[in-house]
Amino acid sequence: MGNVVKVGMADLKVCKEPDSLTTLGLGSCVGICLYDSVTKVSGMAHIMLPDSKQISRDKNPAKYADTGIALLIREMVRLGANQSRMKAKIAGGAQMFAFNASADSLGRVGDRNVEAVKKNLAAFRIPIIAQDTGLNYGRTIEFFSADGSLLIKAVGKPLKTI
Repeated sequence: MGNVVKVGMADLKVCKEPDSLTTLGLGSCVGICLYDSVTKVSGMAHIMLPDSKQISRDKNPAKYADTGIALLIREMVRLGANQSRMKAKIAGGAQMFAFNASADSLGRVGDRNVEAVKKNLAAFRIPIIAQDTGLNYGRTIEFFSADGSLLIKAVGKPLKTI
């Protein structure tokens, strides 16, 4: 049994077998988990917003889908992963607060985050092989480098592994 590496909000980390990665409190945020099954290198990003181009003063690339995914891939390659073998699993992107039907897209941060993650992963030709996104509840996840499994915990819900 390896170490459990904690990934904070607007953060990303990479590790190798036997270690695992975990992040708490995915509401509208999305947890992006990438895995190379040959080298057993895995990575996790906890992104908060879809697009870094909307905010000029923030220099944290892990906060955004576009810059966070690119940085996560670079860090995994640095640890020995091959981008062409990477597969993705994603979780989060919930609608945590009720908005009326006339609310603009600012009220759909979870949906916009999921859309941006899918678009950016597709641009890097990384397939999403499993996901647990949307709905109206938060999630805590743990990603295992040994086999690429993703454990999802949510209050009042059964444990789920994807």
